[in-house]
Amino acid sequence: MAEPASVITEPASPAPVAPATITATVATAPVAEVVAPKAAEPEQKRSWLSRLKAGLAKTSSNLTTLFIGARIDDDLYEELEAALLTSDAGVEATQFLLDGLKKKVKEDKLTDAEQVKAALKVLLLELLTPLQKPLELGRYQPLVMMITGVNGAGKTTTIGKLAKHMQTHQQSVLLAAGDTFRAAAREQLTIWGERNNVTVISQESGDPAAVAFDAVASARARGTDVVMVDTAGRLPTQLHLMEELKKIKRVIGKGMDGAPQEVLLIIDGNTGQNALTQVKAFDDALQLTGLVITKLDGTAKGGVLAAIAKNRPVPVYFIGIGEQIEDLQPFNAQEFVDALLS
Repeated sequence: MAEPASVITEPASPAPVAPATITATVATAPVAEVVAPKAAEPEQKRSWLSRLKAGLAKTSSNLTTLFIGARIDDDLYEELEAALLTSDAGVEATQFLLDGLKKKVKEDKLTDAEQVKAALKVLLLELLTPLQKPLELGRYQPLVMMITGVNGAGKTTTIGKLAKHMQTHQQSVLLAAGDTFRAAAREQLTIWGERNNVTVISQESGDPAAVAFDAVASARARGTDVVMVDTAGRLPTQLHLMEELKKIKRVIGKGMDGAPQEVLLIIDGNTGQNALTQVKAFDDALQLTGLVITKLDGTAKGGVLAAIAKNRPVPVYFIGIGEQIEDLQPFNAQEFVDALLS
């Protein structure tokens, strides 16, 4: 029986593009070079930093209150160990930071709690900096992005925010509604596309790989800059569904050599150590190129980035601290550490 034809939902009329709120790295094709990202407006930057600090306040409070008037002794290290583990930094990252801190205290003869906190900031920054990598636009025509994640991670919403981000950098976008299991996901993408002047390709039912293939073919024919393929949420333990993800990736590759160039995993920041399990499972299956960590606002589990950095350092392209479009911003290790240990 033949696959149902894909439905192409065109935007009704051009919609205005919002001013850039998220910086990106734009590469000039076909030369493989990276152009400096746009500088954020000072007011926008201040607003983001204050929201980031507020979002990480619970994690920050657990860590920073230890150092207030503290003596540098075994009790402090034990309390810090407990606080790091509670923040879901994980056993390996926690031990790495504690060993490094003890060494630094001894070598530099640190006697003041604030000095120890400053030393911890340096160690955490060194651990997280390798995760900081910009998403490059313009190097491929089109850039094909496959978006994965478990149910409830905020995948479809994040796709909408990312598409808006692409538009602010003068990139045309096409979305593929590859979540054929959940009707609401298709409708959500279609509504988002209509509001934001983005074409959406979908099927009422059928093979999500076929939807992805049609989207890539359509983007190549139209000269579209970016294709984002949504996929159904699934747990890493659902092996048959993980195999389907591999199939989608293979079929996209048949539609365009080397595609998808980006395979992103969307992670709910509240899941703590489960996030690391997800990264390992999806990376093993799909060879992830990047992560987007959502819902970091209000969680006490912000240390999960340290666990990822130590165990499976897949680049973190974006972090999200709220529902608004401007609440999704590129990950910056220095900003993150400052918000965590200020």
